[in-house]
Amino acid sequence: MALEEFRFLESAYNDAFFNMGLDEAVLDSVAYGARPTLRLYAWEPKAVSIGYFQGLKDEVDEAACKAIGVDVVRRLTGGGAVYHADELTYSIIVPEKHPLAGKSILESYKNLSAGLIKGLEELGINAFFAPLNDICWQDKKISGNAQTRRKGCILQHGTLLLSVNAEEMFSLLKVPNEKLKDKVIESVKARVGSVSDILGRGISYKEAALAAETGFRAVLGSLGKKEEATGLELENAKKSAVNRFQNTEWTKRR
Repeated sequence: MALEEFRFLESAYNDAFFNMGLDEAVLDSVAYGARPTLRLYAWEPKAVSIGYFQGLKDEVDEAACKAIGVDVVRRLTGGGAVYHADELTYSIIVPEKHPLAGKSILESYKNLSAGLIKGLEELGINAFFAPLNDICWQDKKISGNAQTRRKGCILQHGTLLLSVNAEEMFSLLKVPNEKLKDKVIESVKARVGSVSDILGRGISYKEAALAAETGFRAVLGSLGKKEEATGLELENAKKSAVNRFQNTEWTKRR
C-alpha cells in the first residue's frame, strides 16, 4: 500500500525560537489530522539548542553566547547540546501509527532519517545510519538526530553539518573539565565531520536542501510540492516562540 503523501515545507532561515515554535505548531497540525510533514530549515542568527532534559548551566556559557549574538533555546526533544551554525536542519512529523514509525525507537530513527542519507548520496557521499540516532561517513559523525513523542505523533529533527568550527563551538558549550578543553576539541575534530570537509569544497544551504529534498522524495513514497505553513501554524509558531521557547522559565527550567 502506498504511503500517504507527505506535505513539504521549506522555511529556510529563522531564529531559534521560531524554528522550535514551528516544529511544535506542525506537530499539533499532524496530531489534529494534517498530513505527515517534512520541513527543511536553517538558523539565523546562530544558536545553541539544548535537549529537553539537560541543565542549561551545565551545558552552555550563556554570557559567551550573548556576547556574540548567539540564541539559546531548549528543544522539545531529548539529546545533547548542539551548536547550530552552518548547517541544514530537517524535521519530520508522523503519527505514531505511521508505517515509518516502525516497531521500535531505533527503527523509527533509521526510517525517518533515511531520506537524509539518500540526499547525501546525491552529493556523492556514502553515509550510513549509526544507532541510536546518528548519520556517519566513514568514522565521522555528520548528523545527529533527536525525537519527542507527543499527542500521538513523533517529531524527529536532525542537523546536517555543512561545515564545523570546533573552537567556536566550545567557546559556547561547556566541557566537564576546563583543563581538558583542548583535548575535547581535538577529539571532536577526529570524530565529527562536515559535508564541506568530505567534498573538499564549500556547500550552500540551498544546494544541501535540494539534495535533501531529492533524497526524501526517493524514500518517503510520495512528497508533495513545496508549500507554505498555514496561517494558523505560523500564528501558533509565533505564540509558541514567545510564550515557550523565548521564555526564560522554559529555557532555565533545569
